[in-house]
Amino acid sequence: MIAVIYSGSKTAFWKLYADDKIVAETSTQGLNPYFNEEKQIFAFLNKNTTLINNAEKIKKIYAFVAGARTRSAQNNLREILEKFFVHSKIKIKDDLYGASIAACHHKSGIVGILGSGANCAYFNGKSPQENNFGLGYILADEGSSNYLGKILLKNFLEEKIPDDLKAKLESKYSLDRPSILERIYKRPNVQSYLSSFFDFFVENRKHKFIEQIIDQGFEKFLETYIKPTRAKHQNEEIHFVGSVAGTFQDRLRLVAQKHNIDITSITKEPIHNILHYYTN
Repeated sequence: MIAVIYSGSKTAFWKLYADDKIVAETSTQGLNPYFNEEKQIFAFLNKNTTLINNAEKIKKIYAFVAGARTRSAQNNLREILEKFFVHSKIKIKDDLYGASIAACHHKSGIVGILGSGANCAYFNGKSPQENNFGLGYILADEGSSNYLGKILLKNFLEEKIPDDLKAKLESKYSLDRPSILERIYKRPNVQSYLSSFFDFFVENRKHKFIEQIIDQGFEKFLETYIKPTRAKHQNEEIHFVGSVAGTFQDRLRLVAQKHNIDITSITKEPIHNILHYYTN
């Protein structure tokens, strides 16, 4: 049995494959090594019955994880997973590598991630090229779900949000200024908290104010990530991967058209393509 994992900072998706078919699939909290210590990872692995029941059967694991860009981060995460999956050989790369495989397979191209976080790279057909992106939710992540959540809360606190949306936010999340500031500045897993408002964007996707926030996030992503990368690789196809890109692909394509950017593909859930890649 093999396991394929694609993990953003918020959620990790798992697919277990044996005898030429998917035998189980599940999700856990994200495995990002910047945000999770060994104790935390063991805690949510030990709560997942699918993984507990199959841990000793899994012989190979291919994991693509946000935050696992450096060799030391990959080694640390591998050592943690080896203690749970004791019979597995584990290969760990960052999520950008997985997104590139999902979107391009063996071909070259420009790959943008818009999920719980944001990133971009030129993929030469074998690996993503080194760049200065991937700075995380505090310094970057423009257009991601945690970025959208941050902008929504900022507008809420500054009383710039329309009354109908404000009422919905207060009703759904029981928001007020003290609770928001305490949650952001005094508690852990801020990026997950900000991303938790993504459902609100989905539920109110046709509201003009929500559309404006989404479009502004995509504008910033294109200006910050895609245009500089395209300038260096002018003839390459452009692909997008991730939940935000997939959910709001109509808006993403509209914003891209304004900048004369043609999008070749948008893959909402890359784990399907990654599994196909490694099982063929």
